[in-house]
Amino acid sequence: MHGILPLWKEAGMTSHDCVFKVRKILGTKKVGHTGTLDPAVEGVLPICIGHATRLAEYIQDAGKTYEAIISIGKATTTEDAEGDIVLNDSTEKTITREQLLAALAQLTGEITQTPPMFSAVKVNGRRLYDYARAGETVERPSRIVKIHALELLDDATQYSGETIEFALRIQCGKGTYIRTLSVQIGEILGYPAHMKSLVRTMSGTYTQQQCVTLAQLKELTDAGEASAILRPVETALEDYPSAEITAENRKDILNGAVLPMHTSLLQSDKIVFMENNKAVAVYIAHPTKAGLMKPEKMFPKVD
Repeated sequence: MHGILPLWKEAGMTSHDCVFKVRKILGTKKVGHTGTLDPAVEGVLPICIGHATRLAEYIQDAGKTYEAIISIGKATTTEDAEGDIVLNDSTEKTITREQLLAALAQLTGEITQTPPMFSAVKVNGRRLYDYARAGETVERPSRIVKIHALELLDDATQYSGETIEFALRIQCGKGTYIRTLSVQIGEILGYPAHMKSLVRTMSGTYTQQQCVTLAQLKELTDAGEASAILRPVETALEDYPSAEITAENRKDILNGAVLPMHTSLLQSDKIVFMENNKAVAVYIAHPTKAGLMKPEKMFPKVD
């Protein structure tokens, strides 16, 4: 069994929990997830099965879409609703739609984020949340992330109250912390803030509508229909240019040979070579030999 399982991760589970349960349901060991989702977050979590585990990093690096509730008025230790309140502004607030849109505009494009202490980022070999749970604080490396679009999901002209909440759709690149983005929105508006809730509605090319829950996967497996829900390996490669293998280069590509650079690599960092609509190899520009390309991933033939 090979392919990508579009799983709907339910709240209360870790990504590792999902992998463990999928292995048990499908009776296969070669299973991997494509990036962690916090236990409190639900949403799309593509799970790679069999040969598709070779592509987990591609899916992890692909764009994501989230829907979040941002809460203005309180800051927490974890930057979400799970943490202890560390700052509470109980004043009556009024924020116009124009002010909020202006704040969102400042956070669209490439922005700098510092991972929260309660996160899985490693510093000196330890996860940040291990430091946080031990009451320790360490210097955290900032990173540049890309926010493709921020969209308000209501048509309110003004937001008022001691606590202000609004729904936001976020399209972003890899490594983005929506919790931190929530805090950054509050900082621009001049108030403490945190992320109240979060749902991931899309990961790479995989959507909420394609997903099944673990319970549904169990039902399909019991009925002998689990393979029907798996998406082909090729769906994880749709963002890259592709080329059909030719009679001239077939043997070299199947053997993973270094080849002259394909023109597609001038516009993209990868090219997928296909045969009969099946991915055979992913090539990248050779890191040390100008004008040449080398295989990054090879896929065995699956009957």
